[in-house]
Amino acid sequence: MSEVLDNLLYSEEHEWAQQGEGRVVRIGITDHAQHLLGDIVFVEFPEVGAAISAGDSVGSIESVKTVSELYSPVSGTVTKINDTLEASPELINDQPYSGGWIFELEISGEFAEAASGLLDAAAYRELIGE
Repeated sequence: MSEVLDNLLYSEEHEWAQQGEGRVVRIGITDHAQHLLGDIVFVEFPEVGAAISAGDSVGSIESVKTVSELYSPVSGTVTKINDTLEASPELINDQPYSGGWIFELEISGEFAEAASGLLDAAAYRELIGE
């Protein structure tokens, strides 16, 4: 059974979004997604400074089994990547909601507006059948 945190919002592509300080939003992949991928060995990050739109493919995650696209669940400008994952991509498997976050971006408006198309925890649990 996958862990789904109530304080996050989720995309149908299995990314999560967490509101940070001000207009910063932290992005990662869900526990469910990392289970499907298996042992993660490489992360391709979006470029810091890149303006991205919700739904854009912004990188990829490579596991021993496959390569999966990484999509942004919200629109904004990439402000930071989790460079710890360059040396330790397995953190996504071990800590998908904490140390395994992938990137942060700054949104132009309010979080509620930027995240309006995302799922709450209950809806995400339903999506993944839990």
